[in-house]
Amino acid sequence: MLSRLSAVVASILVHQLHVLCAATSLGAKPFPGLENLPRSFWHELSSPFTEVYEVESFATETGGTPEPRPFFEDPESNITVQLGAQVYMHCRVQNLQDTLKVSWVRRRGDELHLLTIGLDTYASDSRFSLALEKPNDWRLLLRSATERDGGVYECQVSAHPPLIRTVHLTVSVPKVEIVDEHGATAGDKFYKAGSTIELKCVVSNIPQPTGYVTWRHGSRTLNYDTTRGGISVKTDMGASGAISRLYIANANKKDSGNYSCALADVAAATTVSVHVLNGENPAAMQHGGCANLQATSFVLIVITMLFPSLFR
Repeated sequence: MLSRLSAVVASILVHQLHVLCAATSLGAKPFPGLENLPRSFWHELSSPFTEVYEVESFATETGGTPEPRPFFEDPESNITVQLGAQVYMHCRVQNLQDTLKVSWVRRRGDELHLLTIGLDTYASDSRFSLALEKPNDWRLLLRSATERDGGVYECQVSAHPPLIRTVHLTVSVPKVEIVDEHGATAGDKFYKAGSTIELKCVVSNIPQPTGYVTWRHGSRTLNYDTTRGGISVKTDMGASGAISRLYIANANKKDSGNYSCALADVAAATTVSVHVLNGENPAAMQHGGCANLQATSFVLIVITMLFPSLFR
């Protein structure tokens, strides 16, 4: 507004200058005294009016230096946890300014699901929360991890451009199997009366197992059973699982039934059926049903051929 007013005033004065010059040429002095003004004054008035604004940076205005850009202390990481465990996903940020926010999101394909912003949690799943560890670790806490929780998580800082740190989470699901002497999964096991029952339980996909393998016959725990006698359990713990063997000496009919093994409360139990035979042939028991089925099929074929009218 000021610039426009100055331009108008300059235009008027320039016009009056021309009038003054015309009057002077006739010998008149319509504005006595103006002829004594310096020439630089008329030059400034007759020149176009322009404004130049110099924008200074925040650092210049305040007399300081630009603040350093934030950065992550740690690179991308891969985390493997056990099913049901509690896990912290770390995000250590240096040079975080007060105007910037740290957030956690979960990536599923092209979709991003917001979990936290600052200290506030926005996840619909109450197992997620922000657990800040001062001075600068914006940890995402996940309780009771399930297999579905595995995937990609991102810690983001609202800088320009944004900073992103990725965490790949894997949830290890324990696997429990009762296998035979060849390592094949056993659904049924047959033993002669008086022999020794030997069952092998293999527990895998458990990093650094700390529990113990429990054997049961029906609902009865066998690990410390002393009523029957002749029962022993040997368990070897490994880096990623355990192998446990159950021995029952001098087997009898009462030892028949379902046997299960489990690793404490971490791994689900698996079951095998044990049959103790008094002179029966296990092969006959296994294939007897097939033989009966074949005989029944043969009878049906004969009836169909002799009496076709019955099936019309």
